[in-house]
Amino acid sequence: MDNKTIARAFKLCGQLMELFNENPFRTKAMASASFKIDKLPFSAANATLEELSAQQGIGKSTAERIKQVITTGSFPELDDLIAKTPAGILEMLKIKGLGPKKIQIIWNDLEIESVGELYYACNENRLIEAKGFGLKTQEDIKKSIEFAMDNQGWFLYAKVLPFAEKTFDSLQQNLGTQKLSFTGEFRRKCEVLQQVELITEASLTSLEQAIVNLKYESQIEVSDNKISFADENACPFVVYSAPENYAQQLILTTGSTKHIELLKEIYAEIPQGTDEKEIYNQLGLAYIEPELREGLDEVELAKSNALPSLVTFEDLKGTLHNHSTYSDGVHSLAEMARYCKEELGLEYLGICDHSKTAVYANGLTVERLEQQWAEVDALNQQMAPFKIFKGIESDILSDGSLDYPDEILAKFDFVVASVHSNLKMDEAKATARLIKAIENPYTTILGHPTGRLLMSRAGYPLDFKKIIDACAANKVVIEINANPLRLDLDWRWHRYALEKGVLLSINPDAHRTEGLLDMHYGVFVGRKGGLSAEKCLNAFSLEQITAYFNSKK
Repeated sequence: MDNKTIARAFKLCGQLMELFNENPFRTKAMASASFKIDKLPFSAANATLEELSAQQGIGKSTAERIKQVITTGSFPELDDLIAKTPAGILEMLKIKGLGPKKIQIIWNDLEIESVGELYYACNENRLIEAKGFGLKTQEDIKKSIEFAMDNQGWFLYAKVLPFAEKTFDSLQQNLGTQKLSFTGEFRRKCEVLQQVELITEASLTSLEQAIVNLKYESQIEVSDNKISFADENACPFVVYSAPENYAQQLILTTGSTKHIELLKEIYAEIPQGTDEKEIYNQLGLAYIEPELREGLDEVELAKSNALPSLVTFEDLKGTLHNHSTYSDGVHSLAEMARYCKEELGLEYLGICDHSKTAVYANGLTVERLEQQWAEVDALNQQMAPFKIFKGIESDILSDGSLDYPDEILAKFDFVVASVHSNLKMDEAKATARLIKAIENPYTTILGHPTGRLLMSRAGYPLDFKKIIDACAANKVVIEINANPLRLDLDWRWHRYALEKGVLLSINPDAHRTEGLLDMHYGVFVGRKGGLSAEKCLNAFSLEQITAYFNSKK
């Protein structure tokens, strides 16, 4: 059992305690424990009671509960609370914007006990009559429910990646030398998808036996030239059999509908060939990488051999926008730097802890900034030629200003400006807010522009062309936030940004050393957007990026 699973159990217990008006001090203690568990620098499952008790904010009684959760899967307090809570009320706790206090009113005053009933009540305009609710709150709840419903049956690419790789390896073992490839949305590395698709040159009979040999418990469904099943994680798979025309079918199943339509405008029947490159060549096209096959401008570019040379993980020379224990990170500044240098072989680290407005994230006061800068200077001497750049993730306030005075902003090597609060502005206000921050002469990078969380929060509305145009005019870089829950800026806007001469930066927003590896996901979406190494800020060498930062001052 991992730390996040344990933390979720404690969070749920705290929410239910609040729902039933239990002792507020114990309720807060449970919520605090959830936060502390999630931030533990080690696995709670492998820790002793003494090691857990020694952590700040986790006493002996909490440590005992943690061990109980690990060994039994729950603990009595939570079990008792769940037993007296209707299943529909538990589901409501998952809805964005609905806390225990509001759910109390929905349950007790409106006598609503399911998400379906709640959605109906929103449509009937009944929520606005309840205490503490208004039209805006009702509409927000309705949108959250609709958003959740829209995302049913969808999976994050990052979540299914390890499942997909395991099944691929096992299938390849069973199929021997017969060709097998990922295809569909998974091969195009779409950020969210409904299933993992593969294709093989094996016959349908051989394929079925290979899948049976995987010994997954799900039902195997055979239809036409494909077989569907689910792995032990309930991840759905579809595998196509193409023994006669493998390369042709690999192209047809990989590309989006629009991409295939563009190919068929050239030649109505996609030709066969020994591999994809030969088929694209027969169509008069340069080979198009799978990530680009979305039906945008890739076919026109392939006709004139003008496709970009897509960025790779190996192109990255450093990492920007990372957090440490100075704010809400799990690992220290020194640990983050050494991991970058020794494990990833990078040339530099940009540290960007939260700024003073982010009190919830232990944002840095000016005094604590000075302490961090002193440590950065000392580490830079010790670790040369590796370099730590002094950065900050400065909150963009509601009026678009940054939350340090100019004399402090001027002391950073670079500034990532991000919105973390007041996410419910309309498009005009949200756009104006960001443009003001972009026009601040100290803003280097615009962080996670929409604030979206995939399959959880849609992100605030923006006029993207105006935002990108402002970045071009003010020479502000746009972040591709590589956290697999964000992947923001969306790849569909990368091409416009690149056309306008805007640099993009693949930033992991890492809060622990392992989070630095999220740059792989940023590379995936950067490639989908047509990003090349020369237009990616953190693919710059140490010398190049130092000169770039200096040119902004």
